[in-house]
Amino acid sequence: MSFTDIDFALSLGGLIAGIIVGLTGMGGAALVTPMLVLIFGINPATAVSSDVVASAIMKPFGSWVHIRNHTVHWGLVRWLCTGSIPGVLVGTWIFNAALQTSDAADTIKFWLGVVLVVAVAAMIAKTYIARRQKTKYGAQTQLGIDMPVKPIPTVILGACVGLVVGMTSVGSGSLIVTVLLLLYPLLRPSVLVGTDLVQAVPMLVAGAIAHAGFGVIDIAVVVSLLIGQIPGVIIGARMSTRYDGHLLRYLLIVILAATALKLLGIVSSLAAGIIAIAGVVFVGGLMLRELRTKDETRKE
Repeated sequence: MSFTDIDFALSLGGLIAGIIVGLTGMGGAALVTPMLVLIFGINPATAVSSDVVASAIMKPFGSWVHIRNHTVHWGLVRWLCTGSIPGVLVGTWIFNAALQTSDAADTIKFWLGVVLVVAVAAMIAKTYIARRQKTKYGAQTQLGIDMPVKPIPTVILGACVGLVVGMTSVGSGSLIVTVLLLLYPLLRPSVLVGTDLVQAVPMLVAGAIAHAGFGVIDIAVVVSLLIGQIPGVIIGARMSTRYDGHLLRYLLIVILAATALKLLGIVSSLAAGIIAIAGVVFVGGLMLRELRTKDETRKE
């Protein structure tokens, strides 16, 4: 495989991840970092650091779309960053300590696998919580950028997620969105996604600077990812105002679960691939059926 082929494949992967991040607010690093490790054979430490840097550059583009659409709760952003910035610095320090050990690659792969399991659990929980909240609150008016903030739990959430991001690059979307839904059940979905994207920017910038000091960033990988991620996150952010991306979340759950099993050494690459492909086919069928139903409804 030539460098050009790898560059194109990385950009394509970045495009897909960017669209999902912009549309759902989750799944970016959870897709990209394992992709770098398992598909492209990049050292786990390099994959984590490179993805943190790419995300720090990519997410402001998606954030700007939400800022322009006034779908960002700045109070939530401030309190989340109060915890996430020191959290990501501590996480990066732990990451650096792991790099000094002889089995650093295996350790980081294990961390990635565990965090992906947690991310999958969080996505499943989010689906359940969203349905429960809809039943509980019904047609009650959803709140937007003027919603009151709960400072202490919000800071704790930011600190925990920052710690995980510093160690693995994963979690800035998949974990925060779920807990925010628990803390703020009436928060409008578009504001939830916009707030998550914007709060991640200062945390990722701090993490990127910290990771840059360890010399494990591959600039070629970062540039290739950004070629796809930047237009992808803009497209996804614009789509999020018209579609909530619920079926994409099901697809993410299947792919991330298969990836976690592979990283933890529970299944082979072939088995993980079969699980992921089956998930793509199944969710693709659901999407087609949903589109067909909407077309039939319009005709009536």
